[in-house]
Amino acid sequence: MYKLIAFDAYGTLFDVYSMGELAEQIFPGHGQALSLMWRDRQIEYTRLVTMSDPNPGGSKYYLPFWDITIRSLHYVCKRMALELSVENEKLLLDQYAKLTSFEDSKFVLQEIKRRQVSTAILSNGSREMLSTVVQSNGLSPYLDKVVTVEDVRLFKTAPQAYELLLKAFPVAKKEILFVSSNAWDALAAKWYGFDVFWVNRLGHPFEEIGEKPNYEGISLSQVLEVI
Repeated sequence: MYKLIAFDAYGTLFDVYSMGELAEQIFPGHGQALSLMWRDRQIEYTRLVTMSDPNPGGSKYYLPFWDITIRSLHYVCKRMALELSVENEKLLLDQYAKLTSFEDSKFVLQEIKRRQVSTAILSNGSREMLSTVVQSNGLSPYLDKVVTVEDVRLFKTAPQAYELLLKAFPVAKKEILFVSSNAWDALAAKWYGFDVFWVNRLGHPFEEIGEKPNYEGISLSQVLEVI
C-alpha cells in the first residue's frame, strides 16, 4: 500500500525526554521541568524562525537546529534561574547529540526494510546532528535516506519541509505514510496530503483543529499493523 514510510526523528524514533534523568542529576528537583521546557522552547524557536519569514527560498532568520537546541537550553536555564556551567552544558549537549532511541525503533525499521518498503527520516534536525544520533543508535543500515529541513531553511510545519520527501523519493503523496509522535507534526503532514500515523505514547487527545490522523497507536510497533 505504501512505498515509503517516513519518520519524524526527535520524540518519534529518539527519546528527547530521556534528557530529564541527566538534567535531574545536574539540577536536583528541576530535571523533568527543564527537559520539558527545553523541548517546548526548541519548537517555539523553529516556529518563530519560519513564521517570521516564510520565504520559499528559506527564512532569513534560519538557524541550524543544533544552534536552536543550544540557545533553547540557555534560555531555559535563565528562565529557571539555574546556573549552567561550561562543564554541565557540555554534558547535556553531548547526551542530546546521542539521544537513545525508543526500544522498538530499530525493530520497526528492520521489519519495514524486510518487507522491501523504503524508509526515511524527515526532521528539523541539522544534517550533522541527525547523522550522529542515527549512527550512535545503529539505525543507518535500516534507513534509505535522512532528509533534513536544512535544504529549504524552513522548519516543519512549512509545506516545503514535507515536500522534501517527494523530491528525495520517486513516489506520490498517496504512497507515503508519515509517522510522528508530535501531534502538531502529524496534523501538518496530514494537511500537506500524506497519510499519517500518530504515535500517541502518552494517551493525549489529538488537536482540536484539522483532520484526525489516519492511524493512531501507543507504540511505534503498531505502524507494522497498517503496512
